[in-house]
Amino acid sequence: MSAISLGQATILGIVEGVTEFLPISSTGHLKITEGLMGIPVDDPSVVGFSAVIQVGAIAAVLLYFFKDIVRIVTAWGRGLADKEERYHHDYKFAWWIIFATIPIVVVGLAAKPLIEGPLASLWVVAGSLIVGSGVMWVADQMGRHKRGEDDTSFKDAMLVGCSQILALLFPGFSRSGATMSTALLLDLDRVAATRLSFFLGIPALTGAGVYELKDAVGAGVGLAPLVVGTAVSFIVAYASIAWLLKYVARHSFNAFVVYRVIVGVLLLGLLGTGVLSA
Repeated sequence: MSAISLGQATILGIVEGVTEFLPISSTGHLKITEGLMGIPVDDPSVVGFSAVIQVGAIAAVLLYFFKDIVRIVTAWGRGLADKEERYHHDYKFAWWIIFATIPIVVVGLAAKPLIEGPLASLWVVAGSLIVGSGVMWVADQMGRHKRGEDDTSFKDAMLVGCSQILALLFPGFSRSGATMSTALLLDLDRVAATRLSFFLGIPALTGAGVYELKDAVGAGVGLAPLVVGTAVSFIVAYASIAWLLKYVARHSFNAFVVYRVIVGVLLLGLLGTGVLSA
């Protein structure tokens, strides 16, 4: 019997699609939802399922930014073949994404037992939601929002890429929240920060999904729930991406900050009263 039913997979796919790219923590929301449905959040197959359905959200990014990705990959290919093409920003940007992904891969492999064990606790999620909110608020207030996407540098990409580790180790901190906050502190504008977060998420989340696939299927989650959860995640994530880019062009991140604090406090209350098990 599958550890996750088709109905639960559908709900989790919706949660993943809505929250993956919003700076409110998809992992945290998935764990909260799993806890409310009585699904053990630290079960290896459940952890694997959560990673695999992220691929649906990544597929949505690939489709939404298809023209940009083709442009960057094409520039990278031309640069490998022609030295003169290596001065093009897109060629350099492709390498920056590759190098900026290495730290999270190394830490993810080295800290896997901690990530799937003690750090999977809902207490960690609650604390990370609240602490991450403070970081996001400070970044949005301090950032001067004066640099666009074409102004990004190797240093920017590496610092933003390394910030993904915070979300990896502390579910609830939010990968999007960590990367966007770091980009804002580097004075990128909100749209540039959001787009950089998207591009950095493609290799990191795709790699995690592929790596965890064997655990999800082999340890107790059937193929059907994985397919359903991933498909739903893709559809919902596409709509979420389109909405977020329009939103950040005109608004601050304050609404996300307030929402995260509310969810974190409510989660602490549910854990403290025994309604949810950590």
